[in-house]
Amino acid sequence: MSVTEYDVVIIGAGAAGLTTGALLAERGFNVALVTTGEPTACLSTGCIDVCSCDENPLTGIKNLPPEHPFHLVDEKTIRQSLNYFQTVMMDMGMPYAGSIEKNRSVVSALGTFKTSCLVPSTMEAAPQNNTDSIHIVTFKGIKDFYPGYIVSRRKNTNFSVFDAGVYSIMSIASRFEDKNFFERFIIWMDKLRIDEDKIALPAVAGLESASEIVNSIAVLMGKPVFEIPTIPPSMPGRRLFNALKKYFRKKGGAIYWAWPVVGTEKTGKLIEAVTTHSEGRPNSINARAFILGTGSFVGGGLTATRQDITENVFNLPVHISGPRETWFDNDYFSLNHGIGRAGIIVDSSMRPADSPWNNIFLCGGILAETEILKNGCGHGLALATAHAAAQSCAEYLSHEL
Repeated sequence: MSVTEYDVVIIGAGAAGLTTGALLAERGFNVALVTTGEPTACLSTGCIDVCSCDENPLTGIKNLPPEHPFHLVDEKTIRQSLNYFQTVMMDMGMPYAGSIEKNRSVVSALGTFKTSCLVPSTMEAAPQNNTDSIHIVTFKGIKDFYPGYIVSRRKNTNFSVFDAGVYSIMSIASRFEDKNFFERFIIWMDKLRIDEDKIALPAVAGLESASEIVNSIAVLMGKPVFEIPTIPPSMPGRRLFNALKKYFRKKGGAIYWAWPVVGTEKTGKLIEAVTTHSEGRPNSINARAFILGTGSFVGGGLTATRQDITENVFNLPVHISGPRETWFDNDYFSLNHGIGRAGIIVDSSMRPADSPWNNIFLCGGILAETEILKNGCGHGLALATAHAAAQSCAEYLSHEL
C-alpha cells in the first residue's frame, strides 16, 4: 500500500470541492483532491444560481427557511465567494456576467426562461423577455438540442441548420476551435442575411475559447449572439469544471482521478487517512483535515435504499425530514419532494453535527435542507459554503500547529 501525506484532502471535484481546494492551496497548504470521476457540474448549464426565489438573490436568501445552510454564511462571505469565482473564471479566460444584486435570465433548451445570478459571458446577450426576435443557428443531426421546442414557445423566432459534419455536442465544440471550420461557418452565416434582433446557438461554440468565439461571431454578424444550454451533458458545465480544475492545479493542488474512497483510518476524534483504490491496489492518503464535497444523490455523496439514506465516505448521520412515505410528492414534477432536504447537518464551522470527528468539514450539495431545485441555489450555495469551509479548515489547521 502506498502512503501519501497532505495538509488537506478534499473528496469531490465539483464547484464546492475545487473552490475549497484552490482557497486552501492559495493559503500555502498542501492540498489533494480525490474523486471518482466527473462531477455533476458537467451536467449543469454552467450558470451560478444563488437563489432564484426572488429578483434579488440576497433577499431570496434572507427569506429561505431558517434551517437552510445558506444562513450559516454571512453576506460578506457570499459576496466574496462570487467575486472570487468571477476573478478565477476571468483568469481562466471564461468570464462570467451578472451581479449578486439582481438575478437575470437565460433561455433554456425548452424555450423557457431560467433564472440565474451569474452566467457565462456566452449567454450574457440572452433576451430578458419575449420582445426580441431570435434566429437560432443549429446543427444537422445534433443530439440534445431541438430548436422546434423553442420556436413553438417564442414568437418572432426562426432557425437555420448548418452541417458541421459531426453530430455530438463535444465534436461540434471541438470543430469551433479550428480556424478553417470557423471561417466556413461564418461565410455560411453571412449568406443567411439574418434579420432578427439576436442570434442564438446551442452551447457548442468551442471548448476553452467559447467566449472569444461568441464575441467574434457577434462582431462579424453585427448582432448580439448568445448560447442556449443544451439538454445534459452540457458544454458550459464542462467548461466550468475544466476551468476550476485547471485553476486548482495552477495553485499547486494535486488531483487523484478515478480513485474512489473505500475506507477511512481513524484515531480518537480524528480521521487520519482515506483509503482508495487505483489500478487494483489500495492507497492510503493521509491528511490533517478532510473536506467532504461529494454532492447529493446524483453526485454520489448519498445513497438511498427503501429503508434509509447513507453518506458514502465517512458514514456520517444523514438528516431527512419525515418518514419514508414523505420523501416523494405524488407529482413527479413537483419541487416539494422531501428527499430534496436530505443531507448532513453542519454547525457554524461547517463541521458535521452529531459526529465524533473534529477534522471533517463539509460544503456544497451534501448539506441538509438545501432543496436546491426548489430554491435555485446550486452552484451559488456550493461557492459560498466552500469559502466558509475553507476558512474554518484553515483556522483549524493553524491552531493545530
